[in-house]
Amino acid sequence: MTDHDLQEQRAHKWRLDGNAVQTIEHARAFLNDVGFCLMYPQRSVPLVPTFIGAYAGSAQNLPDSKHAFADPRAQQATELMVRMLRERSAYELPVGDDILIVSASLFPFFYSLLSDRLPKAPPKFRAQGVKVSPLSLQVFDAIQKQGPLSKEKLRELVGRELSNAALDRSLGELWSILKITRVNYREGEGAQWDVLYRWARDVVEEAIDISEPEAISALLGKYLDAVIAASQEETEQFFSLFTARSKVREAMNALLAARQLSFISIGPKTLVRLAPVHEPQRRRIHG
Repeated sequence: MTDHDLQEQRAHKWRLDGNAVQTIEHARAFLNDVGFCLMYPQRSVPLVPTFIGAYAGSAQNLPDSKHAFADPRAQQATELMVRMLRERSAYELPVGDDILIVSASLFPFFYSLLSDRLPKAPPKFRAQGVKVSPLSLQVFDAIQKQGPLSKEKLRELVGRELSNAALDRSLGELWSILKITRVNYREGEGAQWDVLYRWARDVVEEAIDISEPEAISALLGKYLDAVIAASQEETEQFFSLFTARSKVREAMNALLAARQLSFISIGPKTLVRLAPVHEPQRRRIHG
């Protein structure tokens, strides 16, 4: 495989070759195929498909999250994405200034990495091990008892003097460890938030029984299937958003040892990919 071949295969997989995602059926099929994607391109996370790219059918002139408001394609792509969220064929989690859209089948694996596995208990720590703020505990309690809630309703319950920035920080803290999730959007009210275990009970129950090594291995396999091949550094860079690099390295080495992954040389680079499946050779019958 050459580097040109690799880029062509990615473009086909990521729907950047003109085969644009324009319907809800196409959106579901695309997400199930790649497993997860960013909504918009991010320079810090370059080797991940994007939903806006799949919607546009091209990688040219795509907006990032900060400039999406000025691009009419962004509103249309968002409407498709929200439909998938409402029907629970997709879930979302925050990644920097953007969101990662995850297929329903893969979301339990992300939950097992990011959550404290005590869905109904008040959170103690953020994903980085920092204690959750007192305000976040109040917000969680209000959503758990009264949700789904908009930010305006939350402000009435928790404190009208709250600034938007403080409330957004608390919602971000709780969302980053998947204690809460956005469940709807209403004109004039904005997003509504609910506790994740109420919105997606079956998903949470499934995720609690998944071990961390199992989750990393499953997500590694899907990631390499989506990007065709990637360096160990590129793979670790992406998964460092969700877990320790050392754990990703351990999982990758275990999958290489089990021959579920293999190395491939493309130009001067050595990349990792899913091990190719070899068809058994048919025996010739001599007559």
